[in-house]
Amino acid sequence: MSSNTRLRAYLYASVAPIMFGAIALASTDAGAGPLVCQGAGAPTNTQTRCLTAIQIPGNPLRSFDISWVDPNRAEYYFADRSNNGVDVIDTRTLKFKRTIAGFKGAVLNGAGTAVNNNVSGPDGVVSHGHWLYAGDGDSTLKVIDLNNLVTPIQASISTGGTTRVDEMSLTPDGKTLMVANNAEDPPYSTLFHANGDSPVNTMSLGSIFSKITIDPTILPPNFGLGFEQSLYDARTQRFYASLPTIANNPPGCNYGQLSPTNITCHGGMVVINPTTVGTTAVMGAYNPTTNTGVIPLNACGPNGITQGLHGDLLEGCNPGNAAGDVTQLVINDKSLNSANINGITGSDEVWFNAGDNRYYLGASKDCPTPGTACGNGGPFSAHLGVVSGTNILIEKIPQSANSHSVAADSFRNLIFVPQVAPTSVVGSGGDTTAVGAGICGTSNGCVAVYLHDVNDHDHDGDDHDH
Repeated sequence: MSSNTRLRAYLYASVAPIMFGAIALASTDAGAGPLVCQGAGAPTNTQTRCLTAIQIPGNPLRSFDISWVDPNRAEYYFADRSNNGVDVIDTRTLKFKRTIAGFKGAVLNGAGTAVNNNVSGPDGVVSHGHWLYAGDGDSTLKVIDLNNLVTPIQASISTGGTTRVDEMSLTPDGKTLMVANNAEDPPYSTLFHANGDSPVNTMSLGSIFSKITIDPTILPPNFGLGFEQSLYDARTQRFYASLPTIANNPPGCNYGQLSPTNITCHGGMVVINPTTVGTTAVMGAYNPTTNTGVIPLNACGPNGITQGLHGDLLEGCNPGNAAGDVTQLVINDKSLNSANINGITGSDEVWFNAGDNRYYLGASKDCPTPGTACGNGGPFSAHLGVVSGTNILIEKIPQSANSHSVAADSFRNLIFVPQVAPTSVVGSGGDTTAVGAGICGTSNGCVAVYLHDVNDHDHDGDDHDH
């Protein structure tokens, strides 16, 4: 029996009643609740169907960051800066459960007109078992016990900077955690001994065992160059992390030293062996013998990264980093051969859903004309990108402006995509289109839920044992 056949059996036996209830909710009239997924601009003819919208209590959504799903706990975790905490949503019932408070929230710039993401929080999130890890805007890592409903934050650990702890990743056993301080200059990453399956918190400042930087000839300081999303690859036993812009890729390019605009340098991917780094480590050019170091990427300034079939790593390329990078990039973890995916760009968080062998892209900076550069400053269109496990763009689904976060529940084939509230409600950073309100059914923002029916999966050309 193929893994997909087993998945269908599970879905139809245990999830179908929930789906019917959720679909009924999505079809209710205004008197019974928000008319979700049906308003002006909401996608109505896509294969990946808008199922419902989950309303978040409190402030309208203006600023948020990364999200994460644990299908075993049936929970979705959402870095909600607008409400100063991590929201928890039940992926079985599709109901909001609670907000884990205690974060800095959305901090405005000096003029009070826009959110300063560099010092706002929460930011990156990742979980293992009942332990959730989240970055805050004051350079601290929050260690959260999801089973503790009274005092969930068990530790707040400084990573030594003044700006946010951002994207992060874990080894499969939950014992090694990598977090990025992408807004420091120069940026760095921190490795922790994490809690694994421990029933009690074991983490403190002493849990930090390495600080990792990039050789300044590759990532020159004082130009605001970043250190973004990472993942751990069990096949190679390495961490891989996105570097949005690196020097001399190609030679003579502009990473900011020639002009603060019109960045022409592509990015890189750094490969880190957590078992060989010392207390401090400086990553240089890629060394094939040790399988560590910085790999220059072809036509890609990446933010997000995720792992799909056969060790393939999808890098979420973004023209906000380099104007000419108008595709997405897949690179194999062992051969390092790569291929570009045409027709979509501008991804931040990207997610591979093992339940249907599809990549989902939070492409908030997609160019309006595919394949044509839209510049570091836009104009941009926001889409949920859907790509097959064989690297074919299936569809692009309109989202609210700045909708850059995506995570999927692989047991239920549900895809969660937060939507910002309109600019008329929240000001700078809000939705400049009617799409978000059309999806949410309100002007407060929401978490949209999309469903990929597994019956459709057979048409992707990658229905096989794996």
